[in-house]
Amino acid sequence: MMYVKTERLELKPISESSLNGLVELLTDDAVKLTYMVPDFPNRREAEKLARRLICLSEQKERHVVGIYYEDALIGILNETDSMDRWIEVGYAILPRYHNQGFCTEALRSAIGYFFTQGFREVLAGAFEENTASIRVMIKSGMEKLDRRDEIEYRGRIHRCVYYSRKR
Repeated sequence: MMYVKTERLELKPISESSLNGLVELLTDDAVKLTYMVPDFPNRREAEKLARRLICLSEQKERHVVGIYYEDALIGILNETDSMDRWIEVGYAILPRYHNQGFCTEALRSAIGYFFTQGFREVLAGAFEENTASIRVMIKSGMEKLDRRDEIEYRGRIHRCVYYSRKR
């Protein structure tokens, strides 16, 4: 299980007491623009996914953590893919915590953690129009890759760009 403490944050398994905060994150309209989650027909369905993420965060072989600030869940960082010596991650922060460096601090510390776990490369992707996330990756020491994908999400085709940091 991942546990990292930074100057302001803790990246750690998501606690059951954070269920409401996680549901808030997963259902936030601004978050849903760039962090790929479904529209939930009701709160109970959102809670199902939140509980699944809580369980995944407790598994040693999975990399799913809550991003905590002053003991409150403000975001999530999760493995989206991995193989051998590389790992790809995604992340989201509640909008009221944007533009305060939290996401960059979380991603930088996660990259350091993954390197200590034997990964040689950490990747992340973002929709091309998500300039905030691209800035986070750049500030975290990641470099743009030639890789691009087109992803259909919420009825639109998005161009996805990828960044990487190698050990």
